[in-house]
Amino acid sequence: MGFFMEQLLSNYLLMSALVSWFVAQLIKTAIDAYFNKGINWERMTGSGGMPSSHSSTVVALATAAGVSYGVDSAIFAVALIFAIVVMYDATGVRRETGKQAVILNRLLLDNPFSWTGKEFEKKLKEYVGHSPLQVLMGAILGLLIALLMGYLYEFIFI
Repeated sequence: MGFFMEQLLSNYLLMSALVSWFVAQLIKTAIDAYFNKGINWERMTGSGGMPSSHSSTVVALATAAGVSYGVDSAIFAVALIFAIVVMYDATGVRRETGKQAVILNRLLLDNPFSWTGKEFEKKLKEYVGHSPLQVLMGAILGLLIALLMGYLYEFIFI
């Protein structure tokens, strides 16, 4: 088990992506706590919000792949296209889903007498997508964390 963990922790691409996700989730939770005057622990694992942890994760992965294998490598190309698709989806389909959830939740609350108890309790998730600014901030965070991790893993020499 020790050798497996050592190998896992020495994986620069994986650790860059995971650390970037974790830091983004911490920042997102802190921002939410500040504005809502209390900690909502669901924000640590939930989607949506500032910064985009999805963007942070995939940009960190693509950056680490570019640093490790070069921007002319197949692994960088795959990671970059993956990052673009994830970020496009976060600002497109997932953002629209969140907007629709807000409207549907309002409709549900506006006419509560026409719903049964179980239907009324089924509130839709509204934090599912991101604004372009949230995606940009997540991407910048991912880039910076991957570069910092590259320095720590001695892939980048300053």
